[in-house]
Amino acid sequence: MRKIAVITDASCLIALTKIDTLDLLHQLYAKLIVTDDIYAEFGEPLPEWIEIKTVINKKYQQLLELHLDKGESSAIALAMEMENVLLIIDDLKARKEAKRLGLPMTGTLGILYAAKQKGLIPALNIHVERLQAVGFRIAPNIVKELLTLCGENNQ
Repeated sequence: MRKIAVITDASCLIALTKIDTLDLLHQLYAKLIVTDDIYAEFGEPLPEWIEIKTVINKKYQQLLELHLDKGESSAIALAMEMENVLLIIDDLKARKEAKRLGLPMTGTLGILYAAKQKGLIPALNIHVERLQAVGFRIAPNIVKELLTLCGENNQ
């Protein structure tokens, strides 16, 4: 089976950095990919397990930028250029576009859920609360559904 290429947008990197859990990405996926634009948006040095790739089809990226942010557009454009890819993206408009294009995706909450399922974190609730405390917006119904999936009661 061919290895999966995991491309992440800056929002996941920023959110996980703010709650000191960026390494969860490395534990779940040995290597991640960002674009030059995402690296610039993240604005911090990247760990060695994150590779920077340049989007080849800049015109396609520019078309996406007509309705999405530059980083999200570059992530989707790069994902379209690669095979066997997983896109980590949080913005709703960008997620709708990725879905329309048939790209497999997850988001920051999906990463935390996967980490909980693999036993990398003991509880999801504390991480959701920490994300919310640093300004990461999550709909209450999503929190409730996710915590129910994990067998954690939202009190």
